[in-house]
Amino acid sequence: MDDIVKQAMAKWPNVPACSGWLGLDARGGWYMRDDAAQGCGAFDSGKPGAKGSLLRHEKLCEFIGRNYLAEPDGRWFFQNGPQRVYVELECTPWVWRLRWADDSLEIHDHTGRALASEAVQASFVDELGRLYLQTPQGLGLVHSQDMLDASAALDAEGLPAWKELDSAELPQRFGFVRSPARSLEG
Repeated sequence: MDDIVKQAMAKWPNVPACSGWLGLDARGGWYMRDDAAQGCGAFDSGKPGAKGSLLRHEKLCEFIGRNYLAEPDGRWFFQNGPQRVYVELECTPWVWRLRWADDSLEIHDHTGRALASEAVQASFVDELGRLYLQTPQGLGLVHSQDMLDASAALDAEGLPAWKELDSAELPQRFGFVRSPARSLEG
């Protein structure tokens, strides 16, 4: 967490949290969800306009990534100064970027942090053919553009052999909440 965020939390300790305003899509993109976007439906609904606006400001995305954390109950959030902003997840809390080159696998999360390929504990494929990797950091979806590199890594045993699972089981099995906004409502 950034020092400036820690200082703001100490200065203003009782700022209420918010939910529904920030989303993470299945490609690792951050989305700002204003009232109009939230009015279109849930972030993961697939309805036009529900995702909101893709954040393209590089420094803002880096700031969000550095201050992206989880509560013990599986709700992910961005600590924005003194305010906790809960994140709506389209799929999983992490999106993995992979590159297979020269018989070695490079893995980064959607925030840009590197992960040792040896840290991958398990891999899973869901009913739609999407690939997930379980790591000490948590469960993440492999970016759709990196499936060829993932396939090469699986063939070369650079990743554990995958097991099948139903995507509806992911949140409970791996301890994360896709929609903190909906969990706070009910």
